Amino acid sequence: MVCLETTFMIDLINGRISIDYLEKNFSKKEIFIASPTILEIIRGLNLESNSKNIKPREEEETKRIISLFSVLDFGKEEAILAGEIEARLSNEGSIIDIEDIMTGAICIKNEEILVTKNKKHFEKIPDLKISDY
Repeated sequence: MVCLETTFMIDLINGRISIDYLEKNFSKKEIFIASPTILEIIRGLNLESNSKNIKPREEEETKRIISLFSVLDFGKEEAILAGEIEARLSNEGSIIDIEDIMTGAICIKNEEILVTKNKKHFEKIPDLKISDY
């Protein structure tokens, strides 16, 4: 089972990767997205600094694509793990975005492989299984 990270979803929304890629590489029952990924995508759509780059109908297309996937939520166990990961990284002086830590914790707790273009970034999270594309 895999969890698609924000970079993958943005590439999918913008047509840089196709649904065909998913169909060729994964069973539909095996593909998820994490709730923090939705947060990151919707935030990006609504930031004033991005407004000039948003194409007409992009918000509708984004919501349509998000609706194609089952969502893994950030619950209590994931929150505890994310807090531990963030503290460890902070103690080491290795900071990454909290949404990425949350996504990593969700993947670890759900035994998912994270599919991302940002492999080097996520390698900082121990026990996280990663696949790049």
